Amino acid sequence: GPQRRVVVVRITSPFAWLRTRFYYLLIRLYFDHEFSIEEFTRGAKQAFSVVSKLLSQRKLDLLEELVSAEVLQVLKEKISLLPDSHRDALAADIDAIMYTTEGDVRIYYDDDGRKFVSILMCFWYLNGANLPDEVPGEAKVFQIVFGDENTKEKKHLLTANYEFQREFTEGAKPDWTITRIEHPRLLE
Repeated sequence: GPQRRVVVVRITSPFAWLRTRFYYLLIRLYFDHEFSIEEFTRGAKQAFSVVSKLLSQRKLDLLEELVSAEVLQVLKEKISLLPDSHRDALAADIDAIMYTTEGDVRIYYDDDGRKFVSILMCFWYLNGANLPDEVPGEAKVFQIVFGDENTKEKKHLLTANYEFQREFTEGAKPDWTITRIEHPRLLE
């Protein structure tokens, strides 16, 4: 069939745009001279796809190296209570991710002098799970229908927010860890 293209128009506050670019500059100057938001975004998309699929399959033991212990404990409680349709909707195939953008960027030090960088990533993805058209008390779930009358395929446009954190203290592992996972209307 004909190729379909999704166009996203994003209107960002100039202050927010400058703020995030300033933080990227600080990360490159003081923490990681080779940091690239483009490369980070590619890795974050891949991590989001892997983690969301493992969540959907209830394979939480495989998340221990990717997700913080605190978040993993909360996920174990929430996943066990989810209906199958909501659990299926958590999974995001990397090719179904329609749009990715960075949210908040933070640089901070804890009381022990350890250095951290956190980047919140927002993902919009298509999923064919059998969700209700509207979730009571929430905003309408966006639907997209592909195909003609005979071969209709309904997909939902869903969002997720994942926060990635890395410790930049001397001697710390150079790995990014997911410290927050939000799937609005699904994983509450």
